Amino acid sequence: MGTTATPESIVVTDSPQQSRYEIHADDELAGIEQYEVDGDVHVFVHTEIYPQYEGLGLARTLVGAALDDLRRRGLRVRPVCPYVVRFVSKHPEYQNLVA
Repeated sequence: MGTTATPESIVVTDSPQQSRYEIHADDELAGIEQYEVDGDVHVFVHTEIYPQYEGLGLARTLVGAALDDLRRRGLRVRPVCPYVVRFVSKHPEYQNLVA
């Protein structure tokens, strides 16, 4: 499979022991959303998609899924990472999660 092929399965999971959300493409770790916990607020500090997975829209998928998870759990977000700041500003449906 070529590195630019669209993954058949994309899964986002919270890995609290590593303080990050992870995105897996076809069972391979493709990127992370690093966070710090401050009470009921997750401070999103760094978004990274690994080079072989860039350009597939995975950062958008990762951040959206992480924010959806926080909403479901009744938690809030403080975006510090520039990517997440831009993402939230472009997606008003997430602005009510911002602490």
